[in-house]
Amino acid sequence: MTTYTHGHHESVLRSHRWRTAENSAAYLLPRLTSGVSLLDIGAGPGTITADLARRVAPGRVTALEISEDALAITRAEIEKQGLATVDLAVGDVHALDFPDDSFDVVHAHQVLQHVADPVAALREMRRVARPGGLVAVRDSDYAAFTWFPESPGLDEWLALYRTVARGNGGEPDAGRRLLSWAYAAGFTDVTATSSTWCFATPEDRAWWGGMWAVRVTDSDIARKAVTTGEATTTDLDRISRAWRDWAAEPGGWLSILHGEILAEV
Repeated sequence: MTTYTHGHHESVLRSHRWRTAENSAAYLLPRLTSGVSLLDIGAGPGTITADLARRVAPGRVTALEISEDALAITRAEIEKQGLATVDLAVGDVHALDFPDDSFDVVHAHQVLQHVADPVAALREMRRVARPGGLVAVRDSDYAAFTWFPESPGLDEWLALYRTVARGNGGEPDAGRRLLSWAYAAGFTDVTATSSTWCFATPEDRAWWGGMWAVRVTDSDIARKAVTTGEATTTDLDRISRAWRDWAAEPGGWLSILHGEILAEV
C-alpha cells in the first residue's frame, strides 16, 4: 500500500465532508436503482456513502476503509444520519475480502490516485462486481488544475503536491489514466467522461483557499514535505499566503478536472 497523502487533519476532512453524490458522483447517479447492492471503496467521512445509500435503499451499501481509525470517521457520519442499510468494513482494495460477484455496483471516489497498483485494484473491483454490474471510478487530475490569476505560489504548491504524492507511491494525475487502467484491468466496455469542480464566488474562494492555506501547513502533506526535504516551513508559509491571496482576488477562479469511468462487468 501507499501512504495516504492527505491524512485526516481537520482541514482535509473539511474538504471531504463537502462532497456529495450530486457534486462528486453525478456521472453514476442515472445508473443507480432502488434495491441494488453497492460497495463504496474509500468511504472517507461518509457523506457520499450516505447519499448513495439513500439512492439505492432498501439495497445495502458496504463502506470500506483501509483502517479502523479511518472507518471510525465513516461510522460517525453514518450513525449521525441514522442509516440502517450501511455496513462497515476494513480492507485493502488490492485484495478485497469479499467473494466473487458480491455487488451490483462498485464505486471509488478519489481512491486510485493513492493506491500502489491501480490496475490490480480495478481487477479486484471487477472480481467482486456481479455479471451485468458496474464499476464506477472518479479521480482528479492535478496537472489539469487551472486557476486565475497566475500565481507563482500556487505553481509551487502544485509542483510540491505532485512530488509528495508520487513520493508516497501514488499518481496525482490519475484522472487522465482511468480509461487506460480499466482496459489494462480487463474491462472491455468502458464509458469515459470528465467533470469539474469550480470555485469562483467569493464564498467558494474563501472556503477552498482558506482550507488549503491551512492544509499546506498543518496536514500530513506538510509533514511529509518537510521530513523529505522537499520544502521548508518557510516555503509552506509562502504557499499558504498564496492561497489566501488567490481567495481574496475579486476575479479569482479555479477549476479542478476529474476523469470518470463507468466500466461494465
